[in-house]
Amino acid sequence: MREAEYSGNEAGALMAHLTGAQAVVASLKAHGVSTIFGIPGVHTLPLYDAFRDDPEIRHVLARHEQGAGFMAEGYARATGMPGIACVITGPGVTNVATPMASAYADSIPLLVIATAGPRSSTNRPRGDLHELKDQLAVMEALAGWSRAVTTVEEISDALRDAFRALRTGRPRGAYLQIPLDLLSETAEVTIVCPAATQPHAADPAAIQAAAVLLQGAQRPLIVAGSGVTAAGAGAALARLAELLEAPVLLGGKSRDALPSDFRLALGVSGYGLTDELVELARNAD
Repeated sequence: MREAEYSGNEAGALMAHLTGAQAVVASLKAHGVSTIFGIPGVHTLPLYDAFRDDPEIRHVLARHEQGAGFMAEGYARATGMPGIACVITGPGVTNVATPMASAYADSIPLLVIATAGPRSSTNRPRGDLHELKDQLAVMEALAGWSRAVTTVEEISDALRDAFRALRTGRPRGAYLQIPLDLLSETAEVTIVCPAATQPHAADPAAIQAAAVLLQGAQRPLIVAGSGVTAAGAGAALARLAELLEAPVLLGGKSRDALPSDFRLALGVSGYGLTDELVELARNAD
């Protein structure tokens, strides 16, 4: 594979002569990615050549694309960083659909990068290997952000948009689709810098108003979601519950917000509340 030729560019961006595969790797590195999960296949071999040539990114080999997706999702849950999965055209995408749906439901920053058929086959079904009727539509139905690029030059900008979507607001999973012929095509590419993101600022007036309400509460009840775990706020939740002597209602996706033996924790199973919990919620102020 031809080595990349880099030159500086304004605004901290980097101009380089790259293949599409190299543009993917360079862009991932620009966003701080150090680990990806996936399975190489005939459609993604140029991308795996680029991974091999750049040891700064560690590739974790899975046995199945669904496993790669859930490994990346678990990585995101454990680190708070976006998890990246790389899959082939067709069945690679349909296999990773379940982890993508899970990431959407649980607000996990999962990015799936997949190949598609060559551009010459767009809207012209030819019965190519692993061809799907509408691969992009499959993932658009499951991801919070999705995009299909058609040129090498688009790749870095598309990845910047994907990471912006994963790192601002509520992450819903992201999907980037690249025609397989782009992976070997070369172009002058600008590796764009990560988009600046601003953390959500707390509203002091809203916090004060909440504190006043809590101080006057006679029967407080805390309903805690999985965002507590994502924010690393379990200890703060426990302190608040103890200060208020408030029971904490935990759902099936937030049971890890508090230790299982925490005296004020109330776990919920299934999709409904027991009569006792309904009564507790009804009487809470």
